[in-house]
Formats: sequence, structure tokens, C-alpha cells
Amino acid sequence: MMQRFKAALLQRRNDLHIRSLRFLNQYHTRNLCSLPDTAITDELDNQVLVEGKAWSRTAILNRPSVLNCLSTAMGARLQKLYTSWENNPDIGFVAMKGSGRAFCAGGDIVTLYHMINAGKMEDCKEFFRTLYTYIYIFGTYLKPHVALLNGITMGGGAGVSIPGMFRVATDKTVFATPETLIGFHPDAGASFFLSHLPGHLGEYLGLTGQKLNGAEMISCGLATHFAHSSKLALIEEQLGKLDTDDPSVIETSLEKYSDLVHLDNISVLHRIEILDKCFSHDTVEEIIDALESEASKTNDAWCISTLRRLKEASPLGLKVSLKSIREGRFQSLDQCLIREYRMSLQGISNQISRDFCEGVRARMVDKDLAPKWNPLSLEQVSKDMVEHYFSPLSKSEPDLELPTELREAFT
Repeated sequence: MMQRFKAALLQRRNDLHIRSLRFLNQYHTRNLCSLPDTAITDELDNQVLVEGKAWSRTAILNRPSVLNCLSTAMGARLQKLYTSWENNPDIGFVAMKGSGRAFCAGGDIVTLYHMINAGKMEDCKEFFRTLYTYIYIFGTYLKPHVALLNGITMGGGAGVSIPGMFRVATDKTVFATPETLIGFHPDAGASFFLSHLPGHLGEYLGLTGQKLNGAEMISCGLATHFAHSSKLALIEEQLGKLDTDDPSVIETSLEKYSDLVHLDNISVLHRIEILDKCFSHDTVEEIIDALESEASKTNDAWCISTLRRLKEASPLGLKVSLKSIREGRFQSLDQCLIREYRMSLQGISNQISRDFCEGVRARMVDKDLAPKWNPLSLEQVSKDMVEHYFSPLSKSEPDLELPTELREAFT
């Protein structure tokens, strides 16, 4: 298997090198020209740092004051770096980590909120285009990749790590896709990786936004390795000494410092049977009915807390998110990202609802934690409202263009 991997890697490098550079250089030029000179310098050079070793490179997300939230400029720099590293024969593998107490808390939704309110819709579109295109490049990356998920790993932070080859969780890792709580949908490729989790765990995580710890991440497949955070310096030191592009060598190095995990008694993964029973239903209403039925029979604390969480979320966001995850189960990564791009632009357009702006206002700006959802209830969310999120954009608004002819998506 390893020989086939290497043969495919070399062949794709040779075939795609020139075409990939041409496509991405054009893309980066378009992105960067729209940014002021000072923003290019600050955002691109300082907010994504680089550590260079003999045979590897590490990208460091470096906005610790905002939990390393991703901006348009960061996405553009990551594209440029990763493309350069992929085509450099002297680099065997790539890693990513975050500064401070977070790996990455997702996209910079507060800046996005202010751009929407200022009417800067083209900048908003560029934000999604840039990040989703980077995630596709990352998700089809030809070289081994190691993501060190020490700390908060939420939303788009999962999008820039989960599609990679190796994901190292720690005792400090906190994973979540909490978008329904801000009137949005799990995006940045989340409808792809959530839908491929065991049973209906993806629906549960996507609808409730509940958190998983590092032990739970490796138990369900979101992470590939688990190590105590005190060992991260040793892991990084060991990786820095490697002179290889062989995934098996990197995996052996990671396993050397890996720890066994033990799930807490209250872990949701101990409730997978009842979770699957409730979240396998076709509609959000039926899911809630099933949870209420279980809660009334058993007074189960997990059912009660899950119901409370669902009732805090945007009704429209819940229905849109359930449909998105269900569709993602039968789509490739590129198909999910193209669909999510449609959904995201519909969600920020305020044509159907202002739930995204209202959710960000309530949780991140005013912080009153009292969003006024519209529609207010699941019953008021029509089928047409949901379908609108998935419909093609206007004739003057093209779909997301990904370099699918240059890089084949994994399924």
C-alpha cells in the first residue's frame, strides 16, 4: 500500500506541478490585490508564521487574542504556503499548530458580521471562497500532514485539520461545530466529515454544537492520535528530526508518544445506542419527539440537556444543517464545499432570514445570549425556506470554482 501511495504521489507531482502553480498564482494575485498593503504585511506575514526544519514545514496560526480565528488573508497565505511546500521536493511533510490556548476557533465571524452590516458583500464572498478553496487544497494534499490540535478546535478550525492525514488530540483539545447556535450551518467541509462519523453522531454534533474532548475525538475517528499536552514539545522535536515523506515513518513517530484514552463515564459515546435511535429520524421535529419520549420514560439527563441545546439553536439553522449533513453522506469533499458555499452565501444574504447576524450579535457582539430567531419555531420553517439554501445562486453569481481537474477529491 505504501509503495502505491508513493507512486501515486510522484506521478501527481509531475503531472500537476505546472498547472497547479498557474491556477493558484492567478488565484492568489486576485485575492491579494484587494487588500491594503498594510493588511497584506500584517495579516499574511504575522498571522500565519512558519517554522522550517530540514525536511518539513510547520504553519502556525498566530492570532491568539481571537483564538486564532481565520481571516481571508490567513486563508490566502495558507494557500500560498501549502502550494509552495507541496511542489518543493525538499519538503517531505507539513504540520500545523496554533498559538496560545487554541488550535483554531473557526472563521472570524465577528469581522464577517461587521462586513455584512457595512454592505461589503463582495468581501464576504471572498472570505468563503478563499477559505473553502484552501480547505479543498488541504483535503487533497499530496504530502503527509500533521495537525496538533492542542486546545479549542471548532468550526473552521476543524475544517483546516480534520481532512488531513494525521490529527493529534490532547487532554486540552475541545472540539465542536456550534454553528446552529449562531443561526448558521456546519461549514468548511463539516458536512463531509460529520456525515462520515459512526452512526448518527455527526447529526448530533452538527445540530447541538456539543463539545467533544480529545479522548472522544480519537474514539470516534476525528483524531488519529492522542497525547498528553506535556508531550507536545517532544513530538515536535521528534518530527523536526525526521527526514522522510513516508506516512508510516511519521505515524511510528507519533505513536511513540501516544497515550491510551479512557472515556469519561458521562461521555456521549457511551450513549451511542440511544443517540442513534433518536438522531436517525428524518426530520428535526421527529428527532425532538424521540428525545422527549426517552426523557419522559427515563428522566435521562443526557436527553434533557440535548433537548435544551436544540431549543437554543436557530430553528431554520437546525433544518438546514440536518439536510446538509444527510446530503454530505453521499458526496465527495468538493461537492460538499461547493454546496456549503451556496448555503453560506444564502445564509449571509439576509433574504430568507437574518438569523446569522442575529446569532453572532447575541453570542459574540452584545453577548446577551438572547437571539431573536426568525422564524421563531420549527413549525414556521417552510420547506421552501430550507430548499432555498440549496438552490443555485443567481445567474450573475457563479458557484465556487475548485481546482477539481487538477486535484481529485477523496470520498
